[in-house]
Amino acid sequence: MKSDVVKKGIERTPHRSLLYALGCSPEDLERPFVGIINSFSQIIPGHMHLDRIAEAVKNGVRAGGGVPFEVNTIGVCDGIAMNHLGMKYSLPSRELIADSAETVAEAHAFDALVFITNCDKIVPGMLMAAARLNVPAIFVSGGPMLAGRLPDGRVIDTADAFATVGRAILGKLTQADVEEVERLACPGCGSCAGMFTANTMNCLTEALGMALPGNGTIPAPDSRRLVLAEQAGEQIVEVLRRDIKPRDIITRDAIVNAFRVDNALGGSTNSVLHLLAIANEAGIDFTLDEVNEISQTTPHLCKMSPAGTHHLEDLYAAGGIQAVMKEISGLLNLGVMTVSGKSLGEQIQDAQVRNREVIHPPSQPYSPSGGLAILFGNLAPEGAVVKAAAVLPEMMKYSGTARVFDSEEAATQAIMAGTIQPGQVVVIRYEGPKGGPGMREMLTPTSLLTGMGMDGKVAMVTDGRFSGATRGSAIGHVAPEAAMGGPIAAVQEGDVIEVDIPNGRLEVKLSQAEIEARLAKLPPFEPKVKTGYLKRYAEQVMGANRGAVFRR
Repeated sequence: MKSDVVKKGIERTPHRSLLYALGCSPEDLERPFVGIINSFSQIIPGHMHLDRIAEAVKNGVRAGGGVPFEVNTIGVCDGIAMNHLGMKYSLPSRELIADSAETVAEAHAFDALVFITNCDKIVPGMLMAAARLNVPAIFVSGGPMLAGRLPDGRVIDTADAFATVGRAILGKLTQADVEEVERLACPGCGSCAGMFTANTMNCLTEALGMALPGNGTIPAPDSRRLVLAEQAGEQIVEVLRRDIKPRDIITRDAIVNAFRVDNALGGSTNSVLHLLAIANEAGIDFTLDEVNEISQTTPHLCKMSPAGTHHLEDLYAAGGIQAVMKEISGLLNLGVMTVSGKSLGEQIQDAQVRNREVIHPPSQPYSPSGGLAILFGNLAPEGAVVKAAAVLPEMMKYSGTARVFDSEEAATQAIMAGTIQPGQVVVIRYEGPKGGPGMREMLTPTSLLTGMGMDGKVAMVTDGRFSGATRGSAIGHVAPEAAMGGPIAAVQEGDVIEVDIPNGRLEVKLSQAEIEARLAKLPPFEPKVKTGYLKRYAEQVMGANRGAVFRR
């Protein structure tokens, strides 16, 4: 066992002494040591209950014959961090989480790992660590939050809370209306109830094969979530016994499967960043061109919030991710291994769709192509990403004049002041991985436009990111970013921008010579942050088209 380096031999006498101080028995030293890497936090609603999840996992590990040791890593609540300095730390926290998980796992020589996760950057950060460490591992999430309900029965979630701001600015809501939404939108523990980034990634952990069935959709307050956690704890000992490692599971075929499920679900655009980063850690070279091909050949079967009215609790009741995978099984690589010890094909063979309103059949998809689209063109030579599932039909092909802003704050002020008009394209630049730094999510400006009824009249283009809760023609991850001399830095007020989502194009109506001439006149980019972690992050990070990972 790997843990023998801390418990076997005369030279490990002091090590055993410290283990006994923890309450270990001599018998425990003959059993595998299982690290329970928990992201419990009292500032993140999705993580506030993970202490209970951890206890269930530990019970399972003991039942399986292992010795559990709980350790912790950090997390950021994207909702609370939104639209201020805190959001600059959200994506960069992914790398810290991966590094911290690597550190505690290697320093203590754990034989196997259970990752307890839930929200946005924590899930991919831990998946990156699992692929990097390649120690037998299994994932269990805290589960999705239940949707909120207003007294009139209307179902709401976090996205509605953000959109409420725009409606209030227009005078469409009273202060009492606003207070009612903010009190009821998030009723308790769990990752926010729609198919936002956290839930997308927890669902894709099932698709990757790194979590047991139900991980993505069993609601956080449901007692079956604790049962799943205990099963995961017991199963990790079996995974260790069979020596099934993350890189045996996270293969190229598994990454393809995850992207296909992502497109069938209409998941968050952030999943593109994260799956590329996970592939990178697993030593798999994956490109946006491949993502585009997968999207174009995968039917879109689910319209979850923010694109539709269904929430994760509805998807769970309809059969969950296993049922979605059964529906597109003809497109999946069914021979891949999973942490259940079964192949994906074996695992989904008994899955059934229980509600066709929630999970459409491939013969009647919302669209024949996936919920995500990759766009290329002279404005995004290295690609851009849009959640096509959340774009209104009239915005799928759109041409408008540019309103240009060099920060999220400037764009937000202009929207709140009512200066954005139908027929325009809001361009927000210098918000990429390096330029931000940290590639902030633009949920506030998109939510304001949605709340003002402008999501069918105005497009947005940015080298930053969008929340999974964003809806509308919101095109992000434009690469190269402005801070790296990308064409988005050359756009000026009044330029005509054309968006063609069905044909995967994003163009500014300028000649290449004019773009290069404008870029040549720009002063060198001056970093916005010059101290601390964000400075180091900006110096090391690569572009969004590479998953915003650090240079090797």
